[in-house]
Amino acid sequence: MNMQTRTAPRTRREKNAEASRKAILDAALVEFSTQGFDGARVDTIAARAGVSKPLIYDYYGDKEALYGAALLEAYVQIRQGEQALDLEGLEPDAAIRKLVRFTMDHFRENPWFIAMLNTENLRGGETIRSLRDAAEIQSGLMRKLKTILDKGVEKKMFRPGVDPAELYIFIASMCYFPLSNRHTLRMVFKAPIDDAWLERRAREAGEMILQFLRPR
Repeated sequence: MNMQTRTAPRTRREKNAEASRKAILDAALVEFSTQGFDGARVDTIAARAGVSKPLIYDYYGDKEALYGAALLEAYVQIRQGEQALDLEGLEPDAAIRKLVRFTMDHFRENPWFIAMLNTENLRGGETIRSLRDAAEIQSGLMRKLKTILDKGVEKKMFRPGVDPAELYIFIASMCYFPLSNRHTLRMVFKAPIDDAWLERRAREAGEMILQFLRPR
C-alpha cells in the first residue's frame, strides 16, 4: 500500500510534465510560425501554454533550443500522420494518391508547418542541421515509400529506379507551393486557391505523380 502511495504521485507528475511539454510545443509552433524566430517571445509562449517562463527554460534551456524542439515536433507530427495511413496495405497507386492527399491536407490544416519550414530556410537551415533525430524521423517515410515503389515495380505498375526521397520531394513541392505562395498566386494569376481548388489540385497532383511513376 505504501509503495502504491509513493508511486501514484510520481505518475501524476510525469503526466503533468508530458502535458506541459505538449502545451509548450503547441504554443511554440504557433508563436515561431507567426512571428519568426527573431520576433517570437518566450513570454508569449508561456502565456499561451499556461505555464511559467522558468518552466520553459527548465525543460528546454533557451529560446534556440525551444525553437529546435518545435521544429522537430513539426516533423514528428507529419510523420505520425503518414504512419497512421497504413499505406503499405494499399495497392501502390492508391497508396500514392492517399499520400498526396494527406500531404496537401496536412499543409492546409496546419499552416504553422509551412511557416516553420519557411522560417528555417530563411535562417539557412541552421537548426535542422543540428537536430540529431531529424534524419531518423524521415527514414521511416523513406522505408515506407521504398516498399510502395518496389511493390509497384513488381506489379508492373511503376517503373524501376525511382528514388524514394526524390519522389517525396516531388509530392511535397506540388502541395507546398500553392499554399506557401497563395497570396501572390491569387494576385498575379488570379488563382482562387480556396478549398475546392485545393481539393482539385490534390487529385490532379496524385495523377501527375502516378504518370511520372508509370513504365515508359
